[in-house]
Amino acid sequence: MTVLQLLPALDGGGVERGTLEVAAALTRAGHRSLVISRGGRLVAALERSGSMHFRWAIGRKSPLTLALVPALRRLLREQCVDILHARSRVPAWVAWLAWRGLPNTARAAFVTTVHGLYSVNRYSAVMVRGERIIAVSDVVRDYIARHYPETDIGRVQVIHRGVDPNAYPHGYRPPRAWLTDWQRAHPELAGKRILTLAGRLSPGKGHHDLIELLAALGDRGYPAHGLAVGDPRNPKDPYPARLASAAARRDVALTILGHRRDLREIMAISDLVVAPSRHPESFGRTVLEALSLGVPTIGYDHGGVGEILRECYPAGRVANGDIAALTATASELLARPIAVAAGNPFTLERMLKLTLALYTELGARGMAQR
Repeated sequence: MTVLQLLPALDGGGVERGTLEVAAALTRAGHRSLVISRGGRLVAALERSGSMHFRWAIGRKSPLTLALVPALRRLLREQCVDILHARSRVPAWVAWLAWRGLPNTARAAFVTTVHGLYSVNRYSAVMVRGERIIAVSDVVRDYIARHYPETDIGRVQVIHRGVDPNAYPHGYRPPRAWLTDWQRAHPELAGKRILTLAGRLSPGKGHHDLIELLAALGDRGYPAHGLAVGDPRNPKDPYPARLASAAARRDVALTILGHRRDLREIMAISDLVVAPSRHPESFGRTVLEALSLGVPTIGYDHGGVGEILRECYPAGRVANGDIAALTATASELLARPIAVAAGNPFTLERMLKLTLALYTELGARGMAQR
């Protein structure tokens, strides 16, 4: 098979990592993997795994992006694409228009993945136009059924995102050299209880709730220090500076680390990983990574985070927006940690097996029709 995945960029994040994981699985299985994006720091890893990358500005939110439709239609023909898989809204519009303009006998199978709980409108509705629609959680499947009732739910398949337990082993401890460098770089963390929030530096991720939690824990006598790990939306985004000012006003210790390649190690040395997003997440990959490592994790009990916690660590569930309950749960787990059980159903192996099975089914059907 030849599979073409489309997404805006390959800089980092759950969608991007999932794309790379599927691409690598395709090439290992002897298939051809193609990816279109505007590029980014993950392109080198993608190409090392055997995929071909096309650098197109296919995620730009502009009507001019639709000028790529004829070029994509030509590429689909030239590369004999069997599966066309769109993972984001603007690329999905380009893909759908290109796909629709081909005769039935020349069409690839059109797949979309709903990675987010998008705003409900005609723009977002393209994500449910796939011949098959992948929902990354039960929460996303329910979102589709509720907001797009005209969609045949039989076309929707839940394939949970997954984590490789070999990459995030239970009980993992960072190597001595990393610990030495970390302690040298962050002496202010010595003797502190470390609470880590991993996610994009944007208001929806709950950083201000983390600040309130740190303040409340300080009032209870816990020497807590917060770590915010993640990218801002863009280098000029004022949010990180506003976040630092908010922490200073509350007189709490918060270190804003930005993007890190060693998030696994940072989570592993944390006392708690915190996921206090007020808006429901479609999945919550960093929560699953932390739990795979065996790190106690707390988060608001809604969306994909709630789905993961209910399955893997019920002790970490907190009612949405309830700072008092967040503080009580954090205090309890810091005082008397509840162990995270090893193993969970959300594995990378299962995700890849189901995704490639879906591709194979659709590819075989398309070849039979052609």
